[in-house]
Amino acid sequence: MKISVIIPVHNGATVLARCLDGLRTAQPAPHEIIVVDDFSRDHPEETAQKFNVRIVQLPERAGPARARNEGGKIATGDVFFFVDADVVVHPDAIGQVMTAFNENPGVAAIFGAYDDTPAETNFLSQYKNLLHHYVHQTGKDEASTFWAGCGAMRRETFAQMGGFDEGWRHKIEDIELGYRLRRAGHRIRLVKTLQGQHLKRWTARSLLHADFFVRALPWTHLILREGRMINDLNLQTRSRVCVALSWLLPVALALTWWWAAGLVAVVLLALNVDLYRFFLRKRGFWFTLGVIPWHWFYYFYSGLAFGIGWCQHKVLAPAARADHPHAP
Repeated sequence: MKISVIIPVHNGATVLARCLDGLRTAQPAPHEIIVVDDFSRDHPEETAQKFNVRIVQLPERAGPARARNEGGKIATGDVFFFVDADVVVHPDAIGQVMTAFNENPGVAAIFGAYDDTPAETNFLSQYKNLLHHYVHQTGKDEASTFWAGCGAMRRETFAQMGGFDEGWRHKIEDIELGYRLRRAGHRIRLVKTLQGQHLKRWTARSLLHADFFVRALPWTHLILREGRMINDLNLQTRSRVCVALSWLLPVALALTWWWAAGLVAVVLLALNVDLYRFFLRKRGFWFTLGVIPWHWFYYFYSGLAFGIGWCQHKVLAPAARADHPHAP
């Protein structure tokens, strides 16, 4: 089985070097590595040349969906392994991909997770990446969507689906492809041992922008377009209950209903006790204490994004959405 690694990059030459260095130590080695430069200013082609890998340069910034599609056009492998430029896959990653597809001939796509050793040491980077790790480690093996940060797909399936929808540009294009895969009857598997270290540094601004505008709002449009809410990963029923509770809590506090606020807080803690125990084991008591308000705030602004997205979806004219079959 030939594995083609496809890496989109935009102004990420520094992290790309670490990504390629990780792939250089992979055993077995991939069939080929293709870097697609999404109109960067920091010359990732120089990094690609140092590692002797193929690079494609886009004439204008078009987003990761277009970049991955362009890589797929020239890739010659049986499987396309998509890796973000700020992810350093573990040395066994290529072997994990091969094994997953060889042992599961009916599976069309797989994806893994960030590991539990994020490169950046500031609180929000640790919190955000460890939360991702936990969610993927506790998700269902038979997945309902796809993740392209460290995910692979059979070449024929990718061609059949027409690749990533470039209309989504910088937002959840991989999740959208996963929905189309499942709708077409394809199986997607979450391989929890397929992991990579995430190099991204999160700040309050970048985290809130990514969670709200890049994920929650467009994902709401996608959910409403599909007409169903999956019970998997970030969309488990428990998470939806927590979103409702995160809105009840400030209302109870504003009305000085202390007993109600206390009850809501206790229920929120109980519903997330396994997650907080995970943080306690990994980073200790004080770190976990800092996680709790951020996590509840995450539920709050996710609910706000869903409400705004629902309103936007309902007031948009159907004719406007029909201009692009897969667009939000």
